[in-house]
Amino acid sequence: YFNTKSIQTFGLEAPCKTVDDLTSGVVMAQALQKIDIVYFTDNWISRIKPEVGDNWRLKISNLKKVLKGILDYNQEVLQQQINDFTLPDINLIGEHSDAAELGRMLQLILGCAVNCEQKQENIQTIMMLEESVQHVVMTAIQELKKTVEDLNDALVTKEEIAQRCHELDMQVAALQEERGSLLAENQILMERLNQSDSIEDLNSPVGRRHLQLQTQLEHLQEETFRMEAAKDDYRIHCRELEKELTELRGQNEELTSLADEAQTLKDEMDVLRHSSDKVSKLEVMVESYKKKLEDLGDLRRQVKLLEEKNTLYMQNTVSLEEEVRKANTTRGQLESYKRQVVELQNKLSEESKKTDKMEFEYKRLKEKVDSLQKEKDRMRSERDSLKETIEELRCVKAQKEQLSTGMVPLGSNEGSDSLAEEIITPEIREKLIRLQHENNMLKLAQEGSDNEKIALLQSLLEDANSRKNELETENRLVNQRLIEGQSQVEELQRSLQEQGSKAEDVSTTKLISDQPLRPSHLLLFNEMARFITLQRSEQLLKNWKLQKRSSWGCSH
Repeated sequence: YFNTKSIQTFGLEAPCKTVDDLTSGVVMAQALQKIDIVYFTDNWISRIKPEVGDNWRLKISNLKKVLKGILDYNQEVLQQQINDFTLPDINLIGEHSDAAELGRMLQLILGCAVNCEQKQENIQTIMMLEESVQHVVMTAIQELKKTVEDLNDALVTKEEIAQRCHELDMQVAALQEERGSLLAENQILMERLNQSDSIEDLNSPVGRRHLQLQTQLEHLQEETFRMEAAKDDYRIHCRELEKELTELRGQNEELTSLADEAQTLKDEMDVLRHSSDKVSKLEVMVESYKKKLEDLGDLRRQVKLLEEKNTLYMQNTVSLEEEVRKANTTRGQLESYKRQVVELQNKLSEESKKTDKMEFEYKRLKEKVDSLQKEKDRMRSERDSLKETIEELRCVKAQKEQLSTGMVPLGSNEGSDSLAEEIITPEIREKLIRLQHENNMLKLAQEGSDNEKIALLQSLLEDANSRKNELETENRLVNQRLIEGQSQVEELQRSLQEQGSKAEDVSTTKLISDQPLRPSHLLLFNEMARFITLQRSEQLLKNWKLQKRSSWGCSH
């Protein structure tokens, strides 16, 4: 929205070739004085600081004064309100030379130029510029005029609202008069109602007219009340606005005078602050150099002390590295011991599984022996019953032989044999032969199974005893190795403590020395449990042997 050529047409003293020349506010102030020298006097322009340099605070101060002068000129001289126009951000213009915000600032100056008393001369000057510059200037003027037109429309709307309020007041007055007439008419009708009973009859014309008038009266009363309430609200609001306007005018006058004083003081403070910033920076630099000189001597002394400490630390490091190498060798031995203990523990767990399996086999064989013992008792009872049967048959046979000898002569052997064959039938003879054969087979089977079970249990017991002896030997060897490793770890700990080693190395050696002891305790506990189990199995086997011997003695 701006171009430096449009500013150069005013013939200003200050340079205005670049954007940075415009951000100081001096060029804008001189342009405003060219537009209206009566309003923008020399007294006003003397408040603008001409030499600002790179001090952005002074730039912002000048721009604030210029913007305030533009707004006051539009309100007091041109009688225009530009509050709806987007005002420029002077902070961005002063600090960062923002082109868009600077364009809005120049647009306001251009609006003052085309609306002042010398607007024809200014417009002729603009028409003499280049076409591109004319296009930019016309665009800015149109935007500013649009803002002014919008403001005028708002003022017209305000006047229309005021006229509408006046009309509403007139309507309220008319309604009040109508209400008074209706009340008088109502009074007359009420008197007639008291005089005539026909009004109560709704079917009569007078009753219907009375009801209609009464309804109309109620509606009019309600509307009158609403209008009076709205009138009171508008009146109260108008009084409040008048009071606020009076107070704001007084405050505005006071604040204007205070703002002028504060602005002058602020400008002086900006200059002093800029100077104090430089002084404080120089003082800080001097103090820092003094401290650096003092610290230099301390650093030299500290360097000497650190060199001596470094020599001692190097000697300690060499000794500690030697101890670490020894600790690594011992750690390797401990790791090997740990692996051996784990292997022995795995073997022990396998042996425990085998022992459990042997116990299960022992229980199963014992159950079989019990069942065979029951079968043997049953066969023995059957044998006894067969013996009794045979004895009875023999007795019967002897009785028959005696009878046959009494009837037949003793010398006839053939007759006696034929009689015995007739008495002992083939069925009885076959049964006797089968029973004798089964009895012999059961005796042989019982003796063979008992011998096999005894031999099996004896072999299992011998294997368990040999395995127990092997485990006891391995346990003694492992305990000896653990004792040797623990003694080596204790010697290593003492040597590390004497050399002043770190707490991390000591904790590491303690952890290494403690780890193998826990499996050793578990190993001893498992060995004791297996030993007790073997002792119990051996005792059960002995009891079973004694039981078998007693049973065989009773049977024979």
